Amino acid sequence: MYTYPCFNIMLAESIFPFGQGGNMGIKILLVEDQKLMRIGIKSLFCDYPELEIISEAVNGKEAIEKARLLKPDIILMDLGLPNMTGIEATKQILEHNNNIRVIILTSHVTEEEVTSALQAGASAYVIKDINTEFLMNIIKMIKEGAMWIDPHVVPFIRDKNCGVVPSRQLSRSVFKERHSNLTQREYEVLKLIVDGQSNSDIAKTLTISEHTAKAHVCNIIQKLVVDDRTQAAVKALKEGLV
Repeated sequence: MYTYPCFNIMLAESIFPFGQGGNMGIKILLVEDQKLMRIGIKSLFCDYPELEIISEAVNGKEAIEKARLLKPDIILMDLGLPNMTGIEATKQILEHNNNIRVIILTSHVTEEEVTSALQAGASAYVIKDINTEFLMNIIKMIKEGAMWIDPHVVPFIRDKNCGVVPSRQLSRSVFKERHSNLTQREYEVLKLIVDGQSNSDIAKTLTISEHTAKAHVCNIIQKLVVDDRTQAAVKALKEGLV
């Protein structure tokens, strides 16, 4: 089963453009079976030298092989691939190397595909008609450790019992009873994690140092018996904290 390092969940309506100080030299593997679509996507990166498409794959098997060989930072993954779906390719890639971030870039918007992609470990689900600059900002955010969901598919994980973020079934008091070892401050930090805030953002919101914010996040992860901040956020949503 895949695991994520610590990162934030960031729903579509909370995204913000990156400034000039974003990460440089992000290596990208493009996985797309249609040649014209590959050419079109590659052309979008001409004005973004800090984002480099280092290779391409036309099917899931090739994507898995190139991911292992090249170790890209980001994979732009189509879903409708021949022989193996993008979802299965994502799952196998992340089982081998969970430092890679997979962005699903697709025209598919069914609930089954959305939830399956996120369960496989995708860090973002993006519809292909997205604005170019917006896509580039998303790539930088995902490299920083965020998770982004296209507004067209947010209802599948926010309002429905889809298995990724189930509907809220428990009251906040029940959640706190189950996790009474969390301090009040840790509950505050957990809520901000669910809201998509980074350690730096949490520090500013709570007027604490970034080091202290990071310590709170690590304590929460340990106390909730999860592997990372994403799982902590999902657990909080599942059990009704927010």
